[in-house]
Amino acid sequence: MVSLSNHGSYYTGVTNDVERRFYEHQEGLIEGCYTHDKRPLKLMHVEEFTDIIEAISREKQIKGWSGRKKEAIIAGDYEELVKLPFDRACPERKEAEKKDSSTSSE
Repeated sequence: MVSLSNHGSYYTGVTNDVERRFYEHQEGLIEGCYTHDKRPLKLMHVEEFTDIIEAISREKQIKGWSGRKKEAIIAGDYEELVKLPFDRACPERKEAEKKDSSTSSE
């Protein structure tokens, strides 16, 4: 799930119950949580997975993205999504950079 805070920042998280988890964030029931002082929130994007490992992997991927990349997926603009660069912290970018540097020296 990706939520938009009242400060304009995005929160990305994994849950097995989107309605419950969003309610907890929205009501400030989770002390110390990133969203606690950034309410109200707006639920922007949800993806469903049957495999928790895949869900966590996707969460980490999205957390590494820029705000523009998150906005593209929220809008369903997959053409724009693939055009936008990976963030530096994103493992896919590091892997792509490794491939680029190894093929450019050949």
